[in-house]
Amino acid sequence: MRHHEGPRPPARTAPPHLIRRQALAFVLVGTVNTATYYGLYLLLLTALPYLAAHVLAFLLSMTTAFFLHARFTYRTRPTWRKFLLFPLTNATTFLVTTAGVYVSVDLLHTGSRLGPLLASAAAVPVTFLLSRTIMLSRAERGRGRPAPAASPLPLRAPALPLPPPAPPLPLPDPALRPALEPAGPD
Repeated sequence: MRHHEGPRPPARTAPPHLIRRQALAFVLVGTVNTATYYGLYLLLLTALPYLAAHVLAFLLSMTTAFFLHARFTYRTRPTWRKFLLFPLTNATTFLVTTAGVYVSVDLLHTGSRLGPLLASAAAVPVTFLLSRTIMLSRAERGRGRPAPAASPLPLRAPALPLPPPAPPLPLPDPALRPALEPAGPD
């Protein structure tokens, strides 16, 4: 158990200009990501029911969003920890957009093409707050500059291990050895 010498100092907040820059970058990356999602959704809609198309397009665009937000919005290195936590926090966004798609399409009758766009717009503020919390450490959120990353994702796949060496060839049958041995000088 850790012993603290007193109350923790209050968390510092990021400068307003940094939050504005992040919010603007978030909206721009979100626009690209929404276009990616919507294009995938329309493509998948040709072969799948609308909710299945929504789920698959959402998962693919969420992975894209992680890397775009790490690079452009928060300017932080992607780590395995962040990558694994990002979808967990996006679960809330997934629920908001899925409920929004259902309400838009089935209850408000906006149509299966417009419903996902309305649902995505409603989820933007929630997604910004959640992703900022996951992508930036407490120190990064307070001082506005990146902290060193713990374990960056590899840029390429690790090399596969080499196969074990081949076993040595078995010795010939002892009865055949005299015939295989070279003749010595006589």
